[in-house]
Formats: sequence, C-alpha cells, structure tokens
Amino acid sequence: MEKIGLVLEGGASRGVFTAGVLDYWMEQGITFPYVVGVSAGACNAADLVSKQIGRTRNTMIHKDKKYEYMGLRTFLKTRQLMDMDLIFRTFPEEYFPFDYDTYFASETEVEYGCTDCHTGRPVFLSEKQDKGRLMDILRASCAMPGAVRPVLVDGKPYVDGGLSDSIPVKRAFEMGCDKVVVIQTRGRNFRMKPSRSTKLIARAYKKYPAVGEDLRRRPVRYNKNLAYIRRMEQAGKVLAIRPCMPEVGRMEKDYKKLMTFYRHGYILAQEQFAQLQAFMGGKR
Repeated sequence: MEKIGLVLEGGASRGVFTAGVLDYWMEQGITFPYVVGVSAGACNAADLVSKQIGRTRNTMIHKDKKYEYMGLRTFLKTRQLMDMDLIFRTFPEEYFPFDYDTYFASETEVEYGCTDCHTGRPVFLSEKQDKGRLMDILRASCAMPGAVRPVLVDGKPYVDGGLSDSIPVKRAFEMGCDKVVVIQTRGRNFRMKPSRSTKLIARAYKKYPAVGEDLRRRPVRYNKNLAYIRRMEQAGKVLAIRPCMPEVGRMEKDYKKLMTFYRHGYILAQEQFAQLQAFMGGKR
C-alpha cells in the first residue's frame, strides 16, 4: 500500500482556508499516515491529528474580544504582535481545550517545521508524550520574525518554519511518502516577491544573522519550491489544493472575510473530493 503524506503550508490568517479543507476531510474520515505542518499549518496539523473538527476555525475566527490574539491591543499587552501565551496556553487549556489524549494515541506520524535561529536551516520536530513541549514546538513553528520573539525548544531558539521551508513537500518524500497531498494557502498564480520590510526585520535579528539571510533568500527559495510542486503534480506524485479566490491577508481579523475564506476551503474540499479519493486509491 502506498504511503501518502499531507503537507500543510502556513500563512497566519490564511490558515483558515486549510481549516475548511481539513474539517470536511475529517467529516469524511480521511486520514494520513504522515503529516507535516508549518506555522499556521502546524496548528492545523495538530487539530487534524487530535480529530477536533472546527477547533482551528474557532480559535482563528471569532467576535469575542477575549479571544483576540493579534493587533494593537495585543502589542500594548505583550510587546509582541501576537499573544503567544493566549494561543498556546490559554486556548488549549481553557477556551478551546486540546484533546491531548487522542493526539498522543494517534498512529499518525506528525512533524512541525521550525527554523533554527543559529543555522537558518529547517528543523522538523515532533512530540507524542509531553504536553508542554508539544505546545512549545507549535509556538516555535508559528513565531513569525518581526511579529514575535524566537521560541526556545530544548534550550535552542527557533522562529517560524515558513522562513526556511514554507511548503515541505521534499521533506514528506524524504520521510518515505510515495505520494503527497499539499494544501497551499496562496492561489496557483502566486509568486513571492522581495519584501520592503526584509532589511528592517533582519536588523532585529543581529544576534542571529542566519535569520536575516533566510529573510533575504526566502522569495527565491519559495518560488523554486512552487516550481518543484508543479513538476511533481505533472508526474502524478503530488495533489495540490489551493484557493481559487483572492486570499485574505496574513494578519486579517475581519470575521466575515475569514469565515468566507474558511467556507471556500470547505466547499473546495467537497468539490475536489472525488479527485482526492482517486489520488489516494480509494477512501481511507
């Protein structure tokens, strides 16, 4: 039997598209033996493995101010653009309980992409026993440069995995997958361009010059990865699910816009379900 992996791109608020796709798949009982997620994709991956339909949606799309985890109020409170304690401590323990028992009992092999601050290289971490370490890994995978501080895991500093490997399809093949399903949060025609903020953000990481180098190289690296994914699609080795409508901004907070993008993912998963089944060789 073929080993089919799942790769989940990040994109902060754009992750609600992925949440929509995964919620439909979970309702249909679709599972994967291997999953790798990066940044917001890491949070999606965790909720997929814990089999919590709607959890990612509920944590990312809300109207109640007590759930607000990014913006000016957050910065004034935490001196970061995202309240990482709220997301990775209060949410899983109080507001939106995370099902650790189901997660730890799962046979799915799951990894989370992070970027090593010292080397700038992608590092893929996993945890199936320690609750605190699992949340630290997720926090590290989501630590966007310029938005939040680096996160320590096992005493080593990490930032957002999307900086060094935004869509780790090659990692899935390295882990023995014969085919890979990838959920991207940008449209088919998107190509990354250099950002004007790169130099400014890099200055904040003088202690970690490899992070600044990653920031400068990211557009070229990202676009090469897109080309690789397209080649693997043509070879029948990759099935890519991408939004077909304009995506939301990575720091979008508008309830209606986010819910629309979430529903787009859910509906697209319905429409492309037969294609997924054929690619996977029958419903799993």
